Amino acid sequence: METRIHPTAEVERGVTIGQGTAIWDHVHVRHGASIGEECIVGEKSHIAGGVRIGDRVKINAFVYICAGVTLEDGVMVSAGTLFTNDRAPRATTPDLSRLRSSAPDASTRSTLVRAGATLGAGSVIGSGIEIGRWAMVGMGSVVTRSVPDFCLVVGNPARAVGTVCRCGEVVLRFAGEPEAVHRTVTCPVCHAGYRIDGREVRELGSPV
Repeated sequence: METRIHPTAEVERGVTIGQGTAIWDHVHVRHGASIGEECIVGEKSHIAGGVRIGDRVKINAFVYICAGVTLEDGVMVSAGTLFTNDRAPRATTPDLSRLRSSAPDASTRSTLVRAGATLGAGSVIGSGIEIGRWAMVGMGSVVTRSVPDFCLVVGNPARAVGTVCRCGEVVLRFAGEPEAVHRTVTCPVCHAGYRIDGREVRELGSPV
């Protein structure tokens, strides 16, 4: 499989790109980043140094992925998604005498997006959190705390409103607090089964 890099893309030295990956126009990939096989990086996206991206990850246009972020296999990052990595950012030192370095330091916080998760268009992802396997973040949401596996979150700040299947279908919408939910559900599309106990979701069967 051929790796395709658009002529206008800037891929710095020391970047690892897997076979079959496509890097589209005006993308900037900083030194030390790693991108797996069969990925798509959409136009005008920025991937900072040291970012780790797995296989078959789809990154749409105008996405900003800062240092400290890891995306596991099969993650979907929709257009305009923005990652952050510092909960107390300042431009200068406390005495205003010099600019702070933009390089990662002790205040840089890592973020992990687990396999199969989807981040909706225009979402903002806070630092120092984990987004679980096959979780889904609604468009425009601001995620300030970790998201469990298979959980659907929306809003600002994002809150849990349901459970999603591997296939992307919503299998259950919460009427109240997630902790009150204890039941078994089946996906109406692929018929995969799930056991929901509060914020913990366990797969009972694989999609057909």
